[in-house]
Formats: sequence, C-alpha cells, structure tokens
Amino acid sequence: MRRFAWALMVSAGAVVALAAAGPANDDCLTCHGEPSAARADSRSVEVKPDAFAASAHGGLGCVDCHADLAGQTDWPHAETLARVSCAGCHLDEVAKYESGMHARARHDRPGSLAATCVDCHGTHDIRPSTDRASRTHHLNMAATCGRCHGNADVIRREKIQSGDVLADYRDSIHGRAVAKSGLMVAPSCNDCHGGHDVSRLTSLTSPVNRTHVAATCGTCHDGITAQYSASIHGQRVAGGSTSAPTCVDCHSAHRIARTDTARFGLGVVDECGSCHLRQARTYRDTFHGKVTTLGFQQVAKCADCHSAHSIQGKSHAASTIAPANLVSTCGRCHTGAGVNFVRYDPHPDPSDYGRDPVLWWVNRFYTYLIGGMFVFFGVHSVAWAARATADRRRRRARDGDMSTGASL
Repeated sequence: MRRFAWALMVSAGAVVALAAAGPANDDCLTCHGEPSAARADSRSVEVKPDAFAASAHGGLGCVDCHADLAGQTDWPHAETLARVSCAGCHLDEVAKYESGMHARARHDRPGSLAATCVDCHGTHDIRPSTDRASRTHHLNMAATCGRCHGNADVIRREKIQSGDVLADYRDSIHGRAVAKSGLMVAPSCNDCHGGHDVSRLTSLTSPVNRTHVAATCGTCHDGITAQYSASIHGQRVAGGSTSAPTCVDCHSAHRIARTDTARFGLGVVDECGSCHLRQARTYRDTFHGKVTTLGFQQVAKCADCHSAHSIQGKSHAASTIAPANLVSTCGRCHTGAGVNFVRYDPHPDPSDYGRDPVLWWVNRFYTYLIGGMFVFFGVHSVAWAARATADRRRRRARDGDMSTGASL
C-alpha cells in the first residue's frame, strides 16, 4: 500500500513538472505539423517537422522561443501569442539590429514593412549562414534583401529612395560574379552594408558613408584603395570634403561595371565631367574628344592622361601630367613624342585669355570675321531683293504701257 501511494505521488509530481515545463515538441506538432493548420484568418501556422528538425533550432523546444506557452495546460492555446524575442539567445545581434535603420523605421512608423529577424532568417526553418540553403548564405543574400529592396510595392510604401537596387546589383559585375559564377569572394549586400546594424549612408557609422566607402571597397580592392587614399581625391575626402569623389561617385554603388568595356571607357569623360565641367567641355572640342564622341575608344580619355585612382594635381611630382612626366605620358600613345610635342594644349579654351592669349585673339578675330560676313551678306541679300523687286515693278509698268498703246 505504501509502495502504491509512493508511486502515485511520484507520478503526480511528474505530471506537475511536465505541466510546468509546458508541452513537448511532439505535442505542438500534433496540430502545427498538419498542412491544414491555420488561424481564423486562414493564415497558415504549419510547421514542417523535417524542416524544423534540420534547422539551427532543431535541438530546442518550442517553448524555448514561445515562452508564454511554458506551463500551458489548456488546449488549444490562445490564437495570438506573445512576439518571440530573439534577444534571449542572440543578445549582441539584437542590440546591433536595434541600432540600425530597420529597427528605427519600425519604431518611428508603426506598421512599417522594415525587415525584422524573421524576414531575413526565416522562422522554423532557420539555417546557419554557412549552410547553402540558408537565406543568409552569401550566394542567397541578394535574393533575401531583394524581397524588400526589389519589391516595387515595398519600395513605394516605405519610400525607399534608392529604388530597385536588386535589379541594378544583379546586372553589375559583382552581382553576376555571385549569381552566375558562384564566387564567394565577390561582395553581396551585407559585405558593404553590414548585417544586423544596417545604417543609412548619411550615418557616420555606416560602412557606405562617403568617409568610409574607400575602406569598405578596400576590403577586396586593397591595392586600389592604397592608390586612391594617396591621390588628390582621397586626400580631400579624408580632409572632410563633400565634393571630392569617392569610389561610388565614379563606379556607382550597385551598377558597378567592368572597366575594360567600351561602354565604360566612353563613359569616363561624362563621369569626370560631372565634376570637371570646363575640362570636359574643352576636351570635347579637341581631336581626342571628337573621336570619342563618334564612339571610338582607342584614343586618349581622362584616365589615360591623368590616371584612374592615383590622380594628382599638376604641381605634384608624381602626377602623370606634371611637366617632367608629360613626355612619358603622351609617349604611351604617341611614340617619339618630345618636348615640343607636349606643348599641345589638351584643354584649349578660347574664352580664357589668361590660358592662351593667341588663341583668344584668333577666336575673337574669326568671331568678328564670321559675324561681319553674315552681316555683309545679309545687307547684300536685302539690297539685292529690293533691287529685284524694283526691277519687276518697272517691267510690269512698262509692259502695261505697251499693252495700252497697242490697243489704241
């Protein structure tokens, strides 16, 4: 009798302990494992057992995340449960997320569609980022971010100023390297923007802020970054200039193209000309400029003379257009170029007297000459027309008199 009573007490204690711990995963999957499991609004609440078992959380219990079900004894449970907090295990990641623009958007605009943990990682099928099937695997990041940043409705509702960057990225050299070649070394979204603490480019902590862009690109293009940092552009950006160009000003942010294509080569003048307006205008007036306008690439363009990333001012000893280096620079195309050859002005400006007084006077002379010719021939044409009109009137008058005399 005592043994029976003891066994009954032990069994009762086990039931109480089980009730305190909450339902086991098999208990939850009894309902949620069915494909037909849905809320009253028809939204599915199915949990695929195999997908959950293979997920990063497969060894956890449902109540480890759905903590408000711990101790649940009445079934079915309430339709609306407390929002799951990932911070219980992923405190550092959640802290970073809270400092980023996605979290601020949700805090500032109730109902915002800004991404949360589950939007990027999933819910019951979360895989480690090293897993090829993971939404956050390197080769899948663009598609994951593109669920919002390639969605026209989300872009419109959230007023995302950058527009559909997914389409731009997929057509870029980076996007094609990831999607078509499967290169793990080619950058995806989080390599440039960060993972959990994504910030606006205006934020000084953002890796894509103009003060950090060169360093961000330099994680892959280290040699180019070293050249840029020492250049006049890099030095001015480091000094706080907001007008000096950084990587994305010349190469764009998401539409980065190969630099060895004709399209990029012919577009260099326009890219440089977006800042250097006068230089681009005067270049277009030269033989070099006229030929590039016709679509021929095999002729000197901005980067061919000034270099691409290591640009320096004319007075800098290392500059490719410094007087001491001009023969070498021009000689790359013009074999045998000498001191007299490099006196050629690649940016002649007839309106600038200080740059070339002779050109200024010649331009003015021809301006007056051509203008005077138009005036002269204009006056001549008017006088000729007046004379021709007068002659026609005299002939008509004479012909009229002769007709009258004949009738008499």
